[in-house]
Amino acid sequence: MNEKSKRYLKEFCIYLQIERNFSKNTVKAYNSDILSFLVWLNEKDISEVTYSLIREYLLYIQQFNYSKTTTSRKIASLRTFYRYLYREKVIETNPAIGVHSPKRGKNLPNFLTEPEIEQVLNNVKMDTPAGYRNRTILELLYATGMRISELSSLNFENLNLEENEIKVFGKGAKERIVLVSSRAKEFLKTYIKTVRALIFKDDGQGPETPVFINKTGYRLQPQSVRSAINEVVDKIELPKHVTPHVFRHSFATKLLENGADLRVVQELLGHSSISNTQIYTHVSAERLKQTYNAAHPRAK
Repeated sequence: MNEKSKRYLKEFCIYLQIERNFSKNTVKAYNSDILSFLVWLNEKDISEVTYSLIREYLLYIQQFNYSKTTTSRKIASLRTFYRYLYREKVIETNPAIGVHSPKRGKNLPNFLTEPEIEQVLNNVKMDTPAGYRNRTILELLYATGMRISELSSLNFENLNLEENEIKVFGKGAKERIVLVSSRAKEFLKTYIKTVRALIFKDDGQGPETPVFINKTGYRLQPQSVRSAINEVVDKIELPKHVTPHVFRHSFATKLLENGADLRVVQELLGHSSISNTQIYTHVSAERLKQTYNAAHPRAK
């Protein structure tokens, strides 16, 4: 990879972060995708790349058996990168025009039923400060539909528990308000008032202080929450793959099953497009069919 390509990649990442307001994780993923492409190009200059060469690269990465989601992101990275280079007049023509992502199948999101949610929550060991913190986190994930990254980023200035509200910053740093159930709020209040200081005793709870911390006083990272969930799911042998995002899916599914308006669910989830929210209507419809087939005497 030549030095000029390295420089343009660095400038591209700054553009994504500053101008496009992409999240750190998205910028990291795009950087990795473009870096792999540039390594494959070797010393070939980015201005020499043609549509045919990009197609050749896409054929090359097929051997790694990436999922359609990953392949789509890699293509999106290339298209965004070359659109940026064209805008900056680094190249005269955009070779990525006409490169399309593979069609993605409509996989229904995995979710937990109410009894399964309770089974997971009730099996979180709360006999330690960290255990109570983890239970609080899972209660919040299910009650609010927050992404785990949003929850990890919470500071005390984001909490408005008197109004049962929490301000979160989602993808692209988009701000929204999520609502907190009374049950989840009580867990959170106890954690803040009593348990948090048992995890790590600090000097206070300033506006920019993280709500959820580890034993060294630093912000709790999403991987720690995933590990806590895995420990519980493995113990109870739940026959489903459970991640923090499954709590978000379960939140949305339960709201729609109980008659919530699709636009309201979209707002609570922070989806930019309602098409991203509509998949949960398919989940609800599928459950209705299963219930009908199981309960109606002439369904079969």
